[in-house]
Amino acid sequence: MTDSELDNPFWASLRSRHRAIALCRGEVARYPAEFAPFVGVASAETDVAAAVASLVGPDESVYLLGVAPEPPEGWCIEAQAPLAQMICTAPIAVIDGPPVIELTEAHRADVLALTALVYPHYFRPRTMELGRYFGIYQDGRLAAITGERLGMDAQQEISAVCTHPDFNGRGYARRLLALLSNDNLERGRVLFLHVSHQNQRAKQLYERIGYRHRRDIGFWSLRRARVQARPAQE
Repeated sequence: MTDSELDNPFWASLRSRHRAIALCRGEVARYPAEFAPFVGVASAETDVAAAVASLVGPDESVYLLGVAPEPPEGWCIEAQAPLAQMICTAPIAVIDGPPVIELTEAHRADVLALTALVYPHYFRPRTMELGRYFGIYQDGRLAAITGERLGMDAQQEISAVCTHPDFNGRGYARRLLALLSNDNLERGRVLFLHVSHQNQRAKQLYERIGYRHRRDIGFWSLRRARVQARPAQE
């Protein structure tokens, strides 16, 4: 496992697993907006002024994880609450439950509806194309999903762990997490994920099944600074 990659996961993923879709300007890269609102920089010393001006839309907010540069003139970087970065290196016991299916284009509308309800901030129309996504249907409804988002040669991020509120408490998220985590472990990958410290329910689930806290990791939003209107002249 390469600590530097996990310490700067947006940049590492955009320069490896997702290089083909990355929009790059020197030592700055981003996901296309329809995939994810994420930007990575090579280091905190990177001069990002020209790159962000061309990569980030006028009214767009994007996010940095692990490494943030000094904001150039006319831009605002705002620190969010640090996230818990957790990793898993050992197989997880799989509990019994309903069938798990791989989600495809045919399921996209259901996935977007579920994520809009319980995971609204970072899931975009083409996020599913970043990796494999799996789900459980019950009574004709998409009850739970999880999938793969960031990825490097030897690491895989697990993301979008979502359960519809009508199906909470049935172990669906645990079943999906175990199956997808174990599959990646068999492929020789270390699993990692990010969770808010405020989301104690999710954090405790991850701890119970075998994920452990690696570090707190910084998280920032980046946008153009708002221009203050000048008062009208008398």
